[in-house]
Amino acid sequence: MLQFYNDNAEQLAEQYLSRPFEAVHHTWSHLLPSILKQPQARILDIGAGAGRDTKYMAQQALALQGEKGNKENEVEVYAVEPARILAEIGAQTTAGLKVHWLEDSLPALSVITQKEISFDLILLSAVWMHIPPSERARAIRKLANLLKPGGKLVISLRHSQDHAESHQRSMHLVCADELKSLAQDVGLATKLESQKLPDALNRGHLVWQTLVFELPDDGTGAFPFIRHVALNDGKSATHKLALLRVLLRIADGHFGAVLRRESHADGDKVVLPLGLVALYWCHQYKGLIDEEKLYQTPLQNPNLGFMKDDGWHALKHLKSHDYRIGNLFVGDDAIALHKTLSHAASNICEMPASKITYSHTSGQKVFSFNKQRVKAKDSLFLDLESLKQWGEFYVPEKIWNAFNRYACWIEPLLVSEWVKTMASYQGNEKYKAPKQQYPLYIALNWLDAKHSTGEARSRCNHLMQNNTQACVWSHQTLQKDYQIDHCLPFSHWPNNDLWNLLPANAKINLQKSDLLPTKRRLEDSQDVIQDWWQHAWLTQDTQDEALDKNSVNTQDRFFAEANLALPGIGSQNRSIDDVFEALLLQRSRLKEMQQLRDW
Repeated sequence: MLQFYNDNAEQLAEQYLSRPFEAVHHTWSHLLPSILKQPQARILDIGAGAGRDTKYMAQQALALQGEKGNKENEVEVYAVEPARILAEIGAQTTAGLKVHWLEDSLPALSVITQKEISFDLILLSAVWMHIPPSERARAIRKLANLLKPGGKLVISLRHSQDHAESHQRSMHLVCADELKSLAQDVGLATKLESQKLPDALNRGHLVWQTLVFELPDDGTGAFPFIRHVALNDGKSATHKLALLRVLLRIADGHFGAVLRRESHADGDKVVLPLGLVALYWCHQYKGLIDEEKLYQTPLQNPNLGFMKDDGWHALKHLKSHDYRIGNLFVGDDAIALHKTLSHAASNICEMPASKITYSHTSGQKVFSFNKQRVKAKDSLFLDLESLKQWGEFYVPEKIWNAFNRYACWIEPLLVSEWVKTMASYQGNEKYKAPKQQYPLYIALNWLDAKHSTGEARSRCNHLMQNNTQACVWSHQTLQKDYQIDHCLPFSHWPNNDLWNLLPANAKINLQKSDLLPTKRRLEDSQDVIQDWWQHAWLTQDTQDEALDKNSVNTQDRFFAEANLALPGIGSQNRSIDDVFEALLLQRSRLKEMQQLRDW
């Protein structure tokens, strides 16, 4: 490939330089000014060729610096080109500008990596098709590691119908969906995906497509730390990944789990109930170990440190979905679960929480805890109050905010690394090949098939035997073909709690789909929603339907779920007015974080 570009350097350079930057990169160039304004901004042009794009960006940076009169905040521009003769032409093109030219190439990028710098913008223009599919995962990982938090990666895709030319120039087929999937695996978010557009040089067999990715940033550098632990930290077991995913699921789905926020010498902390961390720890390992028989250490040992005969193994008859907020355990099961959570809490504190540090050299621990001894009893209702008794778990606020804001981007990264880690273990050898790892992704699915709208439908059917039930959105009387709607769309925020399941006209529910109801629409439906909550879950009639003394009443479950999932109402809340206000607040948070479309 390099031989072709060196042999034809003059002709290719003339071709490349015949079209201006604006004509080639108009789909994303509107992002450039804000990037250049970043403090100490750095730009990396990979496959810089004859220097057209590098020259334009360096000129724009110089012009902006001149406007500001600030020479201390110079933009640094780096150009990488593996074809030596083409790079020499590029250096001539950018003569007089502050551009650092390097001979380097993907996927290794060893020269630029050794400089230990990161970038606000990385541009790959007409490069990706040269990377063989087998090396693309490594390439995207390398690129993600070179981005600053908030940095953008711009990749143009060359879609060609000239197979002879592609063969001559060592080009491979490219696909936007493949690229987005690879980017997601390393925690990059897709910010822009253009349509396929005609070639700027009017070559009829070519069309181009541009994608822009971003390394999410909460303004504190937390996201790079998370990626460091997930991708680079040693993993003799899956404990570290498990703890990060547990905290992410709590941050994403249980905003009300924050007991308080504290100021510490090493930064502000979010305080969580250690019992909740332990419960979610058991939830995810239950499915992996007991149900799927997947090993979580390099050795073929099915037991982890928290799996004891008087705890974990005494609950073999339970499923992962039994370890959820709002469930009641009595008798021997309650005693065994008490012990299971105690063992899990000890394992979390002794292993990942004590081993995860900010860097290999600093030794500074990220998480801290205050663990309490708990006496096993013959009754355990899983709500926030009961889970507080195991003690407290402290999460740096910047880490919590990253989990809370960017869960939809971070979780695929954690899951991907967990799959790769499990597949490398001796006991899971049959999943070693990537094409055999799909069952591992399924096993790591947090959601359970048992969690559905069936319970809400059953309750609605019961109420409709003697009374009418209104659609929460149209306020019209429901007929038999009604549906149960997730008020906050399940596809964007998976939650099957009782408060989030509302009866709706089938046609209206279809119109709503996965859209987010507006604040006005929710407020217009407040009376109908609260009336449904009251009659479905909070009346004495509901309690009479309990099958036996071991069943938790739905009123306790309703508030246990709402108080933990929704922000700002506290574990003691028993007011549906407060639940509704918290629902409005959570709606606003989802709108802000995920930019969902309104309904």
